[in-house]
Amino acid sequence: MKERLISSLPGIPMLLLLLLAMLAGGWLFMPALEQSQWPQMLAGLLLAGGGALCLSGLYMVEPNQAAVLSLFGKYVGTVKEAGLRWNNPFYLKKKISLRVRNFESGKLKVNDLDGSPIEIAAVIVWQVVDASEAVYNVDDYESFVHIQSESALRTMATSYPYDQHEDGQIALRSHAAEVSQHLRDELAERLADAGVQVLDARISHLAYAPEIAQAMLQRQQANAIIAARTRIVAGAVGMVEMALAELQKNGVVELDEERKAQMVSNLLVVLCSERGTQPIVNAGTLY
Repeated sequence: MKERLISSLPGIPMLLLLLLAMLAGGWLFMPALEQSQWPQMLAGLLLAGGGALCLSGLYMVEPNQAAVLSLFGKYVGTVKEAGLRWNNPFYLKKKISLRVRNFESGKLKVNDLDGSPIEIAAVIVWQVVDASEAVYNVDDYESFVHIQSESALRTMATSYPYDQHEDGQIALRSHAAEVSQHLRDELAERLADAGVQVLDARISHLAYAPEIAQAMLQRQQANAIIAARTRIVAGAVGMVEMALAELQKNGVVELDEERKAQMVSNLLVVLCSERGTQPIVNAGTLY
């Protein structure tokens, strides 16, 4: 089923013409009724009745709206001209909004790629682009959009982990653009048969499920502590190497391997400690 545009007549001129036809029919009928002129009476009735019947062919099309026309169950075409329009009075007319619409899905509880339960929701922006497919390919296109959007969101959420565990890995929390594009592609494939175009799809809520939220928070804190400690140790080692190199370069003091090891140990304690150190000064000789 593909959309086929058909022409329609402007409604206001047709309305005036039909009113004139009804008035002309009444003007023929009334004198003929007094004179009992049956042919003239029949012509007046047919003219007035035909004009009244043709009035049902008038319909209103608002901006960003389409009227899908059918005749005895057969699709005839689609009218998108805004204003008062007229077509065959026997056409069945179903109006479809072409405006941009959006909705936010409910919070869905799904398992991510690692199997951890998470809560996720998304905002979907969509628009009907083929009115005939929206009417005839699905029973209720609005319900179809909502159900398929939640299904696509579930499928997308199970394809990625919540957090990034490896370099280059796409995660729900850290790669919003890539995840949104995947969701849009998934929705476009599912909604194509309904004549619906997905304009945007973005995650609006993302969190661990309440039953594991505290444990995952502790894991995130542990990862943050490990990352911070790694950076501190790397910086401290660099500073110790620089200190030894400067002492050897300037010839300030000659240190044997044992003293170098003691100096490295002391410097690492000072640089890596969480609290300020309180060194003990040796007032005697070096040995």
